[in-house]
Amino acid sequence: MQSCEISSDSTDDPLSSALHRHRQPRIVVIGAGLAGLAATKTLLENGFTNVTVLEASGRIGGRVQSIQHGKTTLELGATWIHGANGNPVYHLAEDNGLLEHTTEEERSVGRISLYAKNGVAHYQTNNGKRIPKDLVEEFSDLYNEVYELTQEFFQNGKPVGAESQNSVGIFTRDVVRKKIMLDPYDSESIKKLKLSMLQQYLKVESCESSSPSMDEVSLSEFGEWTEIPGAHHVIPGGFIKIVEILAQDIPSRVLCLSKPVRRIHWNCSSHDTEEIVDQADHNQDQRPSPSPVCVECEDGECLLADHVIVTASLGVLKKAHETLFSPGLPLDKAQAIQKLGISTTDKIFLEFAEPFWSPECNSIQFVWEDEAQLDSQAYPEELWYRKICSFDVLYPPERYGHMLSGWICGEEALRMERCDDETVAEICTELLRQFTGNQNIPKPRRILRSSWGSNPYIRGSYSFTRVGSSGRDVEKLAEPLPYIKNTKAPPLQVLFAGEATHRKYYSTTHGALLSGQREANRLIELYQYSFRAETTKPNI
Repeated sequence: MQSCEISSDSTDDPLSSALHRHRQPRIVVIGAGLAGLAATKTLLENGFTNVTVLEASGRIGGRVQSIQHGKTTLELGATWIHGANGNPVYHLAEDNGLLEHTTEEERSVGRISLYAKNGVAHYQTNNGKRIPKDLVEEFSDLYNEVYELTQEFFQNGKPVGAESQNSVGIFTRDVVRKKIMLDPYDSESIKKLKLSMLQQYLKVESCESSSPSMDEVSLSEFGEWTEIPGAHHVIPGGFIKIVEILAQDIPSRVLCLSKPVRRIHWNCSSHDTEEIVDQADHNQDQRPSPSPVCVECEDGECLLADHVIVTASLGVLKKAHETLFSPGLPLDKAQAIQKLGISTTDKIFLEFAEPFWSPECNSIQFVWEDEAQLDSQAYPEELWYRKICSFDVLYPPERYGHMLSGWICGEEALRMERCDDETVAEICTELLRQFTGNQNIPKPRRILRSSWGSNPYIRGSYSFTRVGSSGRDVEKLAEPLPYIKNTKAPPLQVLFAGEATHRKYYSTTHGALLSGQREANRLIELYQYSFRAETTKPNI
């Protein structure tokens, strides 16, 4: 088992000193995303030296993936620091000078997926017409008014009516439609246009929530997600810089890349451990020391541990938890995994030699006029492209060149992932020609896109509270094993971190980072308590 040897001769920290007087607890961290790296960094800083990180892929970062493009960086994954005040990711970026070149226009306080707060969103119909700006603003005010209503159910304990089926999408569609149809001043054509815009807004909302449809997002829980005050910031040098800061003091021998895990054996007896190791391909000449946890890797190696911190995504847990844990997870934890939601939100970057959009345009929004009365945003396989809600203009052009970023989510994103680059580029070009009415738009000279749904080590973008789930399921997912009531077993054998385990900040990078620190602190507190109890035993 690989471990990190860090000299602590100069430390006066009581925990570090105690750890060096005792056998170091063996800790395995599964996953080298923000949660795993934050947990590892916290443990090492507190004197734990026998730590190993197992990362299934060949890189660190998890759902942070910055791609170098000429002199700039494109983000296939996490892009924005959401909020500043008290946000640990923001403070890491600020303290390390990562925001020095962030322009004022990039400090957006509006829609979280826009690259610039300046400029105007162009709402274009599939008939090639631009919707007048005043009409867009009028509808936007209406939509935002109803959006505020969706927050009240959780925040004010407002009861949810049966007609909404506890769904954000159904509630929003129903209330907005009624308000549109009851407006005595709008013509029928304007009403139809607003109803079509409603569908487009819900697609944007789905991309931001990473849900297949807002119909699947729980209305009663929607208001629990907590927004940190302050602007949304882009890191010009790439979000990967945050990953590198977290990893910079972690010795390379601690990080094991391309090391997928087959099974986590927990609550093991000495006999269990010997049997598992005997069956595996291992290089140990002596019998293994007693360990409650044994992490079995795909390559046959077994790592014995006292604790394992699992930072696998909710998508991976949904797919593999039945075979990943032995014994299997308690029923209530398995049910929490099943009830909580995760879907795929993908980006499609298109680079053009010259802009075909006007200088004030910050995004092109696709409004399908024939979807005014649509009750479902699930499309036949061949119409996957209808789920592309918009293309945002990357800003500033001095950094990015002439680049658009398209957004697509749900099953349609998975269908996009199965297409080749040429097909996606052609379809996107045709959409842009159709909606702008400009048939002279050339094909992009380059396309780059994410594929989070089909990545076997990720299986989705980030989590949401699905209809039928609640914050209690998030807390149950985060609860370590074995549960406290089982007092005879060694404590904190299996701990869980990752954005899906943070009740207030799920779906965010700061939620992931904080969850990793949370689980590391559980272990720090465990050993502080153990050593303190040992030193205060009465002399007999």
